Amino acid sequence: MDIRRADKIAETLEHLVFSGVYQNGERLDELKLAEKFKVSRTPIREALQVLVSAGMAEQIPRRGVFVRQPGPVELMEMFEMMAELEAACGRLAATRITDSGLNDLVKANENCKSALADRAYDAYYAENEKFHQIIYRGSANSYLEKQTIQLQNKLKAYRKMQLRFRGRLDQSMAEHVEIVAALQDGDPARASLALHSHVGVQGEKFRQLIASLNS
Repeated sequence: MDIRRADKIAETLEHLVFSGVYQNGERLDELKLAEKFKVSRTPIREALQVLVSAGMAEQIPRRGVFVRQPGPVELMEMFEMMAELEAACGRLAATRITDSGLNDLVKANENCKSALADRAYDAYYAENEKFHQIIYRGSANSYLEKQTIQLQNKLKAYRKMQLRFRGRLDQSMAEHVEIVAALQDGDPARASLALHSHVGVQGEKFRQLIASLNS
């Protein structure tokens, strides 16, 4: 089983779904996909499970895997919950994160800066994901960490997409600086507000996201 290959196939399928090649409700046929990507069915099955775990597909017993895109209301609700969970993680991490955790956070943020300098969207998101997970872990609440990572995974494709909006990478990086500073200062309210604002996708950002999904 080649997990890396499966992840790459899953990412390609995400783009194909967003671009409208595969429509909401369409069945993703393992055999056809294996032929398309010139691989065995094993990495295809793994790729489809990545999509299912991310909430972009649904597996129906004895029928197969089908594309599933949340509607605007559901997507907004998911982002609202994500903002609340991240805010809670930040509030707790402000007084609980270890010195080692803060060092890891600063390092992850430096990696984000390097990706930003290269305008490397995928690399930025990968480092951004690590950045956030360090904060979840820093909350020292394993249940909260688990729930937040679960929703982070479900929103992964949509969070990656909104990073491609004009000016969003630079804005995201500026918000990271404020988040790190709040955690280093041990300020729960400031850390909570910074993370809530950073993750929330509302107003114009949300309209851009929906327009991208429908284009």
